[in-house]
Amino acid sequence: MVPEPGVDRRPSLPAALAAGLDEFLGSLRVEAGLARNTLAAYRRDLERFLLHAARAGLARWEELEAAHVLAHLASLRRAGAAQASVARALVAVRMAARFLLAEGVLARDPSALIPAPSLRRLLPRALSVEEVERLLAGPGEAAGAPGWRDLRDRALLEVLYACGARVSEVVGLRTGDLEPKLRVLRVLGKGDKMRVVPLGGRAREALEHWIERGRPQVLGGARRPEVFLTRSGRALDRTNAWRRVKAAARRAGLSEDVTPHTLRHSFATHLIEGGADLRAVQEMLGHASIRTTEIYTHLDAEHVRGVHRLYHPRA
Repeated sequence: MVPEPGVDRRPSLPAALAAGLDEFLGSLRVEAGLARNTLAAYRRDLERFLLHAARAGLARWEELEAAHVLAHLASLRRAGAAQASVARALVAVRMAARFLLAEGVLARDPSALIPAPSLRRLLPRALSVEEVERLLAGPGEAAGAPGWRDLRDRALLEVLYACGARVSEVVGLRTGDLEPKLRVLRVLGKGDKMRVVPLGGRAREALEHWIERGRPQVLGGARRPEVFLTRSGRALDRTNAWRRVKAAARRAGLSEDVTPHTLRHSFATHLIEGGADLRAVQEMLGHASIRTTEIYTHLDAEHVRGVHRLYHPRA
């Protein structure tokens, strides 16, 4: 099976192990419809494991033992890897082993009895409504008419918060994804799944200003399908969008840990605190499982307890 385009295989990986890896990744791509970035992450984790196991003598998947997996996890811990990284490495091996077991390559799953590292579930960092207002007010505050960069950054921030979209989804927006009146956006999410999310009035206005006044300045006479562009007229990428959010956070006097994902968490948190239906929030966030969205109910419980402590006479 031919590996995914744009992903280079490390040359020191034994051929038999590489073949099984390609078969597994191919099944994920075709049957599970996973996104390219997710497939690349699985490849990196599994190549790292297989290279470690190969140095211990593993040449074929049929020879895989629990000892190979345990030794790799131990090496990750010695290297200072976070518990989440160790857990992710085990999940990657376990998924590949289950696939090869179903294909008849393995007689048993050597990772089945290895316990996953216990992970502390951290609640997402969310901004308050007042902090979001400060953040969104930043671009274009200087005297005089806002320039193209102010218009773009304002639209970028407004869309990130108004839709709760991932940064990759927002920078991937194309003009063809925009509904004429900009009441909704069609967002291409993980696994190439399209979803429709509403766009509020302020975000709609900011996006209109960028498209009508700012975007033509950097586009010139060229034609580009992407909504958000750089000064050279190229598509804005995730790294640049991350930097623009960081810059806006600094201007607003907010913490350095504010990222595009902070706006996604804030979007969901504020909806839940406002009484939004959990299923509707799941749909807007593009979560495959309601269990992923349920973390925001814990955030809402913290908010309710805080209000109780603040205002109840016997709190």
